Amino acid sequence: MRTSRYIPVLVAGLLAVQALTAQDSTKKKAIEITSTFKPVLREAVKQQFAASLPSPDSIRPNLQYKIPEQHVTIPFLPGTLSPVALQVDSVLPWQNSQYLKVGIGNVHLPYIQGAFSLGDARNNVGIYAELYRAKGRLDFQKNNLADVQLRGNIGLGEKHELNVKVGFKGQDYFFYGFSPDTLKFTKSELKQTFQTVDGVFTLRNTAPTAYGLSYQPSVAISSFSGKNYWQKGTENNVVVRLPLQKTFGKSFGFNLGVTADITRYSPPGKQDVKNNLFLVDPALLLKTPNVFLQVGILPSWDNKIFHLLPNIMAEFITNDQRFTLQAGWIGYFNRGSYQRFAGINPWIYQPDTLMNTRVTEFYAGFKGSLANHFTYSAKVAFAKHFNENLFVNDQVDGKTFQTVYSPEITMLQLHGEIGYMLGEAFNFKAGITYTNFTRVEGQTRAWGLLPMEINGNLRWRIMKDLFLKADLYAWDGPAYRTKDGEAFKGDKAFDLNAGLEFKVLPNLDLFFQMNNVFNNRYQRWNQYEVYGFQVLGGVILRLPK
Repeated sequence: MRTSRYIPVLVAGLLAVQALTAQDSTKKKAIEITSTFKPVLREAVKQQFAASLPSPDSIRPNLQYKIPEQHVTIPFLPGTLSPVALQVDSVLPWQNSQYLKVGIGNVHLPYIQGAFSLGDARNNVGIYAELYRAKGRLDFQKNNLADVQLRGNIGLGEKHELNVKVGFKGQDYFFYGFSPDTLKFTKSELKQTFQTVDGVFTLRNTAPTAYGLSYQPSVAISSFSGKNYWQKGTENNVVVRLPLQKTFGKSFGFNLGVTADITRYSPPGKQDVKNNLFLVDPALLLKTPNVFLQVGILPSWDNKIFHLLPNIMAEFITNDQRFTLQAGWIGYFNRGSYQRFAGINPWIYQPDTLMNTRVTEFYAGFKGSLANHFTYSAKVAFAKHFNENLFVNDQVDGKTFQTVYSPEITMLQLHGEIGYMLGEAFNFKAGITYTNFTRVEGQTRAWGLLPMEINGNLRWRIMKDLFLKADLYAWDGPAYRTKDGEAFKGDKAFDLNAGLEFKVLPNLDLFFQMNNVFNNRYQRWNQYEVYGFQVLGGVILRLPK
């Protein structure tokens, strides 16, 4: 009975299957395979950049160049006041390390100058030589010069440098300033010869030590002799300097210097003269962008006589560095030596005694610059010179000068300078110094000292290969004493020199120089007329480096 219940259900299922099969009788039998799919991301490809040249631009860019301001630093150091002999007119040395200059003129027959150097910035050697013979229109108005100097720098390790200079100089002068000019002399009776052999050796550290120390010791040795028809004198000199500077940070410092100046002079027929000078120079320094201050003293022993000199200087600078006020109270010595006196006046009679000139000076002034190229400075000073050396004509025929001393000369001095510089193309500088000798002890006048001096120089590159040079020397006449003992004032002087230099070949230049253009026959020293108008011309051969 229970089986009969399921019969209808079974029959209905069979009928349904048969109906589904009848709908698609063409379907093929197939086997379907199903697998697991795992998606994976591909690695990113790095993008490559290939360099390519920029496209050409034919438009010229308008670039703005700002040239930095060019300031000329004018050292405002105390200057010595002493008779200055007229230097022989000659063309300034050519600024080239290796050259040969040969010229001829109506006074110089001939004129030769040359220089040669080799090495690098650390180790180098150079030689300089100058030779000329000059003759004027007056009898025995001539002089000769032979000057040779050898200089060298030697690097000692990384922080030291040795500088060496040795030289020889020979000079011939003639006493042509005798009066009256009817006197008769031979050439040998009027000739005076000077010879100098000297050497300077300096050691310095190129950079401060780890403790802020800078030092530059030096030794200078010279042997000088003067000879004329009547006598011969010799002089040996040694100068040792030991300067040391210690810095504390960026603003403070301490200077300590020791100087020993030893001179031994042997005049003819007399005992040797010793002239020794020892100095100690301690000073404290303060340096900031707006203030420079040096406070020190100068203990000195002048031939065992003690003097304490001041050493105080101050500068106050504006924020833009264009204006500086200066003031000071200083002291220093001008060494008395036969060699120095002969360099001032080559017609001197050999001195009997040597005395050092001690100077104390109060000064105040200012310096500065305007715009980008103009500079100026001015100074007023009140000074005292003790044992100042002066030169007077002898009282026989006046052709030689005797050395006399003034125990004290008091003077008021005014000095001013202006300058204009335009790179290397144009450079002009001019100065004037006025001195009022308010008191002269022991002498009636300040013999041979110039009351006013004017000087100027011009260097102008007119074109690429054309240079103009000019120099001006002018002064008010100094006081002089005649052979009769009378005092007079010398004539004013105005001496203008001008010259041109231009290139004709890559290694060959021509130069043309005119000295004393206005033919002013003045006398720097009484009875000694200078050369008149002079012409000098020649070639400059530049040697390949």
